[in-house]
Amino acid sequence: MRLNGKQLFLSLILLVTGFILSFSYQMTEKQNRSIESNNEWKREDSLRNQILTIQKSNHELSGSLREMQTTIAKKEKKLAKEEQSSYNMVEDLTKLRLLTGDVKVEGEGIEVTLSDASYMPEGENPNDYIVHEEHVRSVIDELLVSGAEAIAVNGQRISHDTFISCIGPVISVNGTQYPAPFVISAIGDSSTLEKSMNLYITDKLLDDGIQVRVGVNSGIQMEPYLTEES
Repeated sequence: MRLNGKQLFLSLILLVTGFILSFSYQMTEKQNRSIESNNEWKREDSLRNQILTIQKSNHELSGSLREMQTTIAKKEKKLAKEEQSSYNMVEDLTKLRLLTGDVKVEGEGIEVTLSDASYMPEGENPNDYIVHEEHVRSVIDELLVSGAEAIAVNGQRISHDTFISCIGPVISVNGTQYPAPFVISAIGDSSTLEKSMNLYITDKLLDDGIQVRVGVNSGIQMEPYLTEES
């Protein structure tokens, strides 16, 4: 069949129109893909920036955290030293109060009993066979050197300014007179105190004619210094 001029022209228009539509569609798809790709890149770039920002913030926070940890560690160390110092001061003060007799105390220790000689040879001086203040003092001094925390004589608490003197056959402790026997109580490590007494003092006292008995006591009680008078 032969096409006339009008039909040929119409066919040409349709062909060109189809080409234009096809080209326009392809261009539109390409632009859409380009836009989507550009948007995706922007999103990725935004995410990268956010990640970098977060990483920077984390780094700064980590640095701040390390500084805080270092500061806290220094303060804890300082506080521990202060607490240890306070504990040592309290402990030293407690020991001092025990030695000065300011507080009541109870604990293990020993009791040293000094008695006048049971036998005195005829014609001898009686003063050579009785307990004197130097005997009591020698026991007290040895107990203190051996680590006694508190000492009492016949229940009378011994302090740093305790005055002991002989008045004839009796001994005065802080103005209170006691006849023999004299019981010197000491609170502390009973084993150490007992060994010290037997090693350094007992034989010397026996040589002076004094009877000595050393015994361990697990429950010695002592009242504060001069409680009754104060």
